[in-house]
Amino acid sequence: MMPSGPGRLWIARSRGQENTKMRAAGGGSARRGLGLAALAGFMTFVTIAPALAADVIKGSQIYARHCAACHGPNGISVMPGAPHLARGERLMQSDLSLLASFKAGKNAMPAYVGILTDREILDVIAYSRTLRR
Repeated sequence: MMPSGPGRLWIARSRGQENTKMRAAGGGSARRGLGLAALAGFMTFVTIAPALAADVIKGSQIYARHCAACHGPNGISVMPGAPHLARGERLMQSDLSLLASFKAGKNAMPAYVGILTDREILDVIAYSRTLRR
């Protein structure tokens, strides 16, 4: 057994047993109740909040308006230095990484922060991934 101070957890193991018991020192039941209330609130939010999947149709419309001039209507760039989205190499990054790139801009690509919402940018990323050949 490990000694513990107020509010710390300690673990007790019996010799030869795989079971682990955890106890909270000082005020454990109040903290446990608060944790369970927070978990219940989160679970309520998860069950009520709608899932927000990217919309490829809206992404195609935004792509046509903002991206096709440089990256081409089919993802094969028409501007030097713009990545070919049809090859998909640039799109192998996470959505959050690509979102940050869209918002910041780079070289000839303008920063889209304040122009497009995060949801719209994620829609464009989802559509761009359909251009891969």
